[in-house]
Amino acid sequence: MITHNFNPVFIDFGIIQISWYSISYVLGIILGWVYIKKILISTTKKSSSHSVSVEIFDDIIVYIVLGILIGGRLGYAIIYNFEYFLKNFIEIFMIWRGGMSFHGGLVGVIVAIFFFSKKNKINFFEIGDLVCCAAPIGIFFGRIANFINGELYGKASELPWSFIFPNGGDISRHPSQLYEAILEGIILFLIINFFAIKRKAIFNKGFISSLFLIYYSIFRIIGEIFREPDQHLGYIFNFVSMGTLLSIIMLAVGLFIYLFTKSNEKIN
Repeated sequence: MITHNFNPVFIDFGIIQISWYSISYVLGIILGWVYIKKILISTTKKSSSHSVSVEIFDDIIVYIVLGILIGGRLGYAIIYNFEYFLKNFIEIFMIWRGGMSFHGGLVGVIVAIFFFSKKNKINFFEIGDLVCCAAPIGIFFGRIANFINGELYGKASELPWSFIFPNGGDISRHPSQLYEAILEGIILFLIINFFAIKRKAIFNKGFISSLFLIYYSIFRIIGEIFREPDQHLGYIFNFVSMGTLLSIIMLAVGLFIYLFTKSNEKIN
């Protein structure tokens, strides 16, 4: 077993602190943005049917960032810690302390893309598919930040790579954050981009979005098996964690979109 002694603060200037959590979001957004632009440049050369240009995506990035931050924070406050933030409302804005919901951020991004696509008369899934290609990059860095913060730790384990986390008592635990970083970040990225680029599925509107929802949900449900549920929530119906429940709903939506894209494929 290993003792977790990482400092969640990257640089401390006294008045201002820069946390690893903040850096993870900045890195995820910048690298994701650069990667999507490379995809756009590549796909534009191969097909003229793609209506999203590099210039257009430069405009939508602001919408996406706001969707991630607002949706992620509100999702965490409402779904995971409503009573606390109701009493400490001002802390909702302190995102550098951690506490972001992936599912809330996903809803925020969906809303942002919806409004942008309507405003610019672009197919919703054209933008959504592109964002899904890069989303695992941000998820990876987010999970690494969770690990550095010592939050969202796993259940008790005696495995050689288990950790004793500062807030997890004297019990060695699964580094579930790292499991999720590998599953939801690296492996999900490889799967999504294999279909998007190698199989050219990026031109089949909605297909990549459906794969992202399906595979993320499966990987998240696997990760939840090793992850300690939130103490103030426990298991819903004494059976599933909140993360698992939300992922089951997300999986159902992904399957619906997958079947919808397949039916359109047959019609076309």
